[in-house]
Formats: sequence, structure tokens, C-alpha cells
Amino acid sequence: MPKKPTDPYENTPTAMVFDAFTEASDELIGLLTHRSDTAIDPDTREAWWQQAIAVREARRAVDPQDRQALREHICT
Repeated sequence: MPKKPTDPYENTPTAMVFDAFTEASDELIGLLTHRSDTAIDPDTREAWWQQAIAVREARRAVDPQDRQALREHICT
């Protein structure tokens, strides 16, 4: 019986995983920025903005060669 791979994306180049990671984070940052820009009150605006900054900082902290870390950020 063939053994199932532990990583279903083991044949996917790390560069493609990194591209998916950056695309997902770009979309999330865009959504959070939009919510900040369209918020009615200053407290809500600041809260959305801080979330956008947190996503940006988390993205910068991930090693682009660390497949496991990239996948964890994509899937959560």
C-alpha cells in the first residue's frame, strides 16, 4: 500500500508557497486598510489600522525559505 505524503505540497516549489503567502497577506492588508479608511469613528479606524500593521509585521517576520512557517500563516 502506498504511503501518503506528510506534505501534500511537497512537490510545490517554495517560491510558489511564498507567492501564495504574500498574495494572501496583501489581500488581508488591503481589506483591513479599507475598513480603516471607511470607519466612521476614530477608535474603530485606529483598531483596523493596527490590525493591518500587525499583519504586515507578521509577514516581514516570516523566513521566505521556511515552508512550514509559510504554510502555517496561509492556513490560519
